[in-house]
Parts: sequence; C-alpha cells; structure tokens
Amino acid sequence: MMNLGSMTVHQDCDDCPIRHRAVCARCEADELQLLEEIKYYRRFEAGSHVIWSGDKMDFVGSVVSGIATLTQTMEDGRTQMVGLLLPSDFVGRPGREGSAYDVVATTDLVMCCFRKKPFERMMETTPAIAQRLLQMTLDELDAAREWMLVLGRKTAREKIASLLSIIARRDASLNFNSSDGGLTFDLPLTREAMADYLGLTLETVSRQISALKKDGVIVLEGKRHVIVPDMARLMEEAGDDSDGGLLA
Repeated sequence: MMNLGSMTVHQDCDDCPIRHRAVCARCEADELQLLEEIKYYRRFEAGSHVIWSGDKMDFVGSVVSGIATLTQTMEDGRTQMVGLLLPSDFVGRPGREGSAYDVVATTDLVMCCFRKKPFERMMETTPAIAQRLLQMTLDELDAAREWMLVLGRKTAREKIASLLSIIARRDASLNFNSSDGGLTFDLPLTREAMADYLGLTLETVSRQISALKKDGVIVLEGKRHVIVPDMARLMEEAGDDSDGGLLA
C-alpha cells in the first residue's frame, strides 16, 4: 500500500541521476523500451510511509533522489532502524508478496517504480536485469553488514564519521567523483535524524560533529554543506580501512 502523501511525477530517463547504478544500467535500447512500458515515478513527502511492513507490494523500484529508512517494529511496539536507502538503492523483492520492513521517506523522495508482475516476467527473459539485480542485492548485503558494525561496535565519534563517509562515498559514486583526496556533498539528514538512526542523543551528535570540524576532519558551510578535505582521514576516524574505496 502506498501512502496518501505520494504523487505521480514526471522524470526523463535521459536526465536520470542514477542511470549508471540502477537496475537498468546494463539494458539495451529495446530492453529499456520494455521497462518504459511498466515504469512510473512517484514522489513521497518527508515523513510519509512508502511501504508498510506486511503489506502486499504491487511494485518494485529504485530511489532516484532523497533518503528513506528501513525499520522493523518489535512485539512490544519499539522500532529499530535496520538500514538507510540512498539514491540508486532498490526497494522490494521480486517473488516476494509483501515487505518485511516499513520504508519511510526521511526526506522528500522520488522513486522510479516498476509494476511488480511484469518486472518479474522481464527478469526471466532479460539476463541484464537479473544479473544487475543480483549484484545490487550483494551490494546491499555488504551495506547491511557495514551498518551492523556502525550500530554495534563503534564509538559515538566513529558512528558519526561512518555515516558521513557512507553518504560521501555514495555521492561520489553517483557523480563519478573519485574518493581520492577530498569530497564535497550536501548532508541530507538533520542532526535529529542522525541521532535517531545512530542511537545517540542530539547533544552527542552535535558535540561529535563540532569535534570533527574543530579537528579539521570536516569543514561545514551552513548546516548541510560538508567538505571532507581528506577522505582517508575520515575513514580512519570511522575506524575503517582507508583504502579510498566507494560504497558499492
């Protein structure tokens, strides 16, 4: 079930910012035309549900812009965030009727959606789509493992540095920027949202961001524009290998 806070929007594939990372990245022109026939775009307002856990899904698709969260609700009503959905991440599972998670738009969100049954049929006849989706699923597994480490074993400073590095590397990948040296990006999350997702207090998030800024690890211009002068140093602060790799 889609939230009433959503609306259909127009998006030109030629201007798609995730084209080289999306499920259609390896498709030929005739395959893209078939996808075009089952595709539509939707915009979700910040705070609205994209998918409710347990609901039957009639679509799959990719995040084009914005950020969403995957959350699970425990038996006692508490919720736990189990992952972030960033631009180019895939939503939904072919062959599975419903969703195991709530998907909530953290910011205004645009999704490229495909009608589920026709997409499943295309997977059987279009190896490029099936192979790309497999690769994206394996990338998602790596991201989930990284997120488990962020939440489970890292200090507050390392958690903040990790989240910044994840967003910086994805932004670099989408914009074909090398992560060698410095990176610049706009932080799409408020500090309140960062605190919620990382299991920290707002005061702790603000204090750690200020400390990273004071130590020259990051430079802030306004509240959201972040400059990372040395990506290797940010990775070190995150407690990760400073190999300059991009988040797949």
